[in-house]
Amino acid sequence: MSRRALNHAALAGGFLALSTPLPVLAQPAGSFDAFIAGIRREARQAGVSESTLSRALSGLRPNDRVLELDRRQPEFTITWQQYRDGRLSSTRIDAGRRAYADQRNLLRNVEARFRVSPKVIMGIWGLETNYGGFTGNFNVIEALATLAWEGRRASFFKNELMAALRILDGGHISVDRMRGSYAGAMGQPQFMPSSFERFAVDMDGDGRKDIWTDTADALGSIGHYLARSGWRDGESWGYEVVLPPGFNLSLAEPSRPRPAGEWPAVAEWARMGVRRADGGPLQGGQGGLIIPANQASGANQAFLALPNFHAIRRYNPSNFYALTVGMLGDRVTA
Repeated sequence: MSRRALNHAALAGGFLALSTPLPVLAQPAGSFDAFIAGIRREARQAGVSESTLSRALSGLRPNDRVLELDRRQPEFTITWQQYRDGRLSSTRIDAGRRAYADQRNLLRNVEARFRVSPKVIMGIWGLETNYGGFTGNFNVIEALATLAWEGRRASFFKNELMAALRILDGGHISVDRMRGSYAGAMGQPQFMPSSFERFAVDMDGDGRKDIWTDTADALGSIGHYLARSGWRDGESWGYEVVLPPGFNLSLAEPSRPRPAGEWPAVAEWARMGVRRADGGPLQGGQGGLIIPANQASGANQAFLALPNFHAIRRYNPSNFYALTVGMLGDRVTA
């Protein structure tokens, strides 16, 4: 969701690596208390009120669980089939259909304001937090302070910590309700604090941007993010296709697809015998062929991605993620 600290999947050879080897951890330059004192001074100089700093920073200690999760290095990978099937369960799809029915009017309002399809909003909402069902239970200030002090990516997490303090000072959420992932991704959209500052909206006009418990603000913020990421109104993200026998699999996009402007015309794919899996006509101006499974093992599923695919990847730069968002959104809104 955004330039979030985690959840950015690394793709290589058709497999999703759950982690990459971490560098040797540097020792923190000083004590945690000294670090927090420095943050307090810097935030105060930047205009954050003393009352906010007292509420947010008093009594903070490093969270060992945050460090444990940050340092974990799993020794396994997930295939496309495992990733897809684990996230496109009948339980998640049924829950999404109920959520879509409940929020249909809100989603129409979000679409009217930001010109973003409810389908993709539902896909991201469902994949990120199971439609707001679980948004993380870590104290965001504590988690970010721990990671900013610990040393690995210290500058990134310090900037996110400062943004989180500004959010608190703006009155959008209280310290005890600012919960999220161990890496500081927050609320139903799982925004990092800097993404909150850029993209969160007060959809219901109550004067606060509450992406934690206010569904209107959460879905509106996802819509705003995608609109700012180049979502094209009235166009799809893409669709599943069937390749002809003997098709040259090297024509597929790499794990980091080329810009949409460099993709072939959809008509060119049709000329090469590519057909839509549901039997309909190929649609769109330009498209990139995405084969998420390992090409060496044979292509058992393929997709023609349209320019909106890139907008989803700006939320999380993983082909697995973007494909699953698109498929989930299509299914729950069908």
